[in-house]
Amino acid sequence: MLREILTLESGTLMISGGGKRLARLYFQSWAERKGRALAEELPFPVEGEIYVGNPFRADFPVYLIINPLSRKGAEREKLLRWLEMKREEGKLVLLYEERYVADSITRYKIRNHLDYLIAYRRETMGAELLKVYKLENGRVVERKTYVRRPMTSGFGSER
Repeated sequence: MLREILTLESGTLMISGGGKRLARLYFQSWAERKGRALAEELPFPVEGEIYVGNPFRADFPVYLIINPLSRKGAEREKLLRWLEMKREEGKLVLLYEERYVADSITRYKIRNHLDYLIAYRRETMGAELLKVYKLENGRVVERKTYVRRPMTSGFGSER
């Protein structure tokens, strides 16, 4: 499912939990493939033709929106209308949320505008856990979990 997301031509992906490396990989790959992209701000370094600015006032094939769940009232409703408009236009939107959100996405209206949710969490002993949800009309239709374990064996570092 991770490769499927990488080759998306249009849609909305949310990465939650601070998975900067993964968000950078998707955003940079989409920007290179589509030619250019617009980011609200850059929480990670990106190469290529990337512009930083207000996504509500520009037309680009790829967008990066930071912390969409932290927006309040009118700003949240404006974002939801904007996401619906970008879906109709066939754009790629990456929503990067620093807070961890997985199954609790069902409490947020934004779920109706998502195609995929990747919940990133670093576990004890350095393991990384990715929960990937495919959503259709705000409902989870497919779910997969990926675990990346550290290369060391035993406790502590080996020398």
